[in-house]
Amino acid sequence: MRHRKSGRKLNRTSSHRKALFRNQLRQLIEHERICTTEAKAKELRRFADKIITLAKRDDLHSRRQAFALLRNKKATKKLFEDLAKRFNDRSSGYTHIYKHKHRRGDGAPLALIEFINRKG
Repeated sequence: MRHRKSGRKLNRTSSHRKALFRNQLRQLIEHERICTTEAKAKELRRFADKIITLAKRDDLHSRRQAFALLRNKKATKKLFEDLAKRFNDRSSGYTHIYKHKHRRGDGAPLALIEFINRKG
């Protein structure tokens, strides 16, 4: 039985999964919209919501925690200076997932994940 087990494994080792979501989160922050499979988008939403909430605290410790996860100064700066300010009045639900189409090679369902009220 699978009771109380959260998260999807996505047929990857834990280190591969961690690197995958770290890279996708960095790209989501940088571009504010990415296209990926539905399962990855639904799992990425958890990480994105947590890091936006972390950025809204805006203290040194939260900046260091965000940088430890993102490992990119440019993305961390955008997270704290742009995204956190944009979602300051919102308590949760910072992303939206749109079902897109099926991938041509294997028929996997694709989805667009983007930040709500994104620019451009």
